[in-house]
Amino acid sequence: MSEEKTIEIIIPETLGGERLDKALAVLMPELSRTRLKALMLKGHIIRDRQAAADPAARAKAGEIYQITIPPPEDAAPKGQDLPLNILFEDDHLIVIDKPAGLVVHPGAGNPDRTLVNALIYHCGDSLSGIGGVRRPGIVHRLDKDTSGVMVAAKNDTAHRALSEQFSAHTIERRYLSVVIGCPLPLKGRVATLIARNPRHRKKMAVSKNKGKEARTGYSVREVFRAKGQPLASLVECTLETGRTHQVRVHMAHLGHPLIGDRLYGRGKTPKAAAGTAAGEAIKAFPRQALHAAHLGFSHPLTGKALAFDSPLPEDMKTLVKILKSSKRQRET
Repeated sequence: MSEEKTIEIIIPETLGGERLDKALAVLMPELSRTRLKALMLKGHIIRDRQAAADPAARAKAGEIYQITIPPPEDAAPKGQDLPLNILFEDDHLIVIDKPAGLVVHPGAGNPDRTLVNALIYHCGDSLSGIGGVRRPGIVHRLDKDTSGVMVAAKNDTAHRALSEQFSAHTIERRYLSVVIGCPLPLKGRVATLIARNPRHRKKMAVSKNKGKEARTGYSVREVFRAKGQPLASLVECTLETGRTHQVRVHMAHLGHPLIGDRLYGRGKTPKAAAGTAAGEAIKAFPRQALHAAHLGFSHPLTGKALAFDSPLPEDMKTLVKILKSSKRQRET
């Protein structure tokens, strides 16, 4: 278990006149400014035997501060022994291949048996604390029914560095999706604003004048046909931004929603699929056919380029196989 520790910091001339929380964050990069503010308010930062409780106070060159860092608190979610497909792990982060059906974070309707519960159990004491709590740092999420590669941080330093990469859109993220019909042109880019749907709180929507900028590159990798018409397509989507439901919203905006996406596709099935095994497979597919196939980023401590790939899961492989079989049957 981690123990309480006290660190002594001397303010150098180069940081004299800066806000105290900012100066200390520069000198202690392993702690975020938010964490330092919390320590100040709890009386854990001392100068001249008195608590330095004002984060906005100006630091003075030569001042000496004693910063006491308590051991991280146990996380509110309890660790649970759930299976994890781990692609990479070190003292700072963990990369997993998330299966469809696994919720990332506890919430309404999903109080436990989530990815966070599994990570707390698996990582144990290697979680040195995010904001003073022994929990994994979730820097991005996948929807419950989206499978694929995810990264989580184990400490504040890694959490902050990874969050900055996501904010700067320097993370490489590529998804594979199976959509209704075939987008034209076969390769393109969708750039819109995405905002919460005003009539449906669980949906996002393309907006003309509000919301956040969202950019998705796409490339059709394979087209599946029936009766001479495009039935469905395997499409690779590259995220330039990372908005909620971005791929699902943008593909539906193009008129080609993901197979199995009840929220944005409304159970849409091509007429050419009527009475075929492909049509039945499209109707029966139980989730949005979306898989986070590639994740690339710089290691938050070493700066080394890391890249991870995940093959199509079995349910999407089976779907593609049936769509291909339908094509052959119609051509013979």
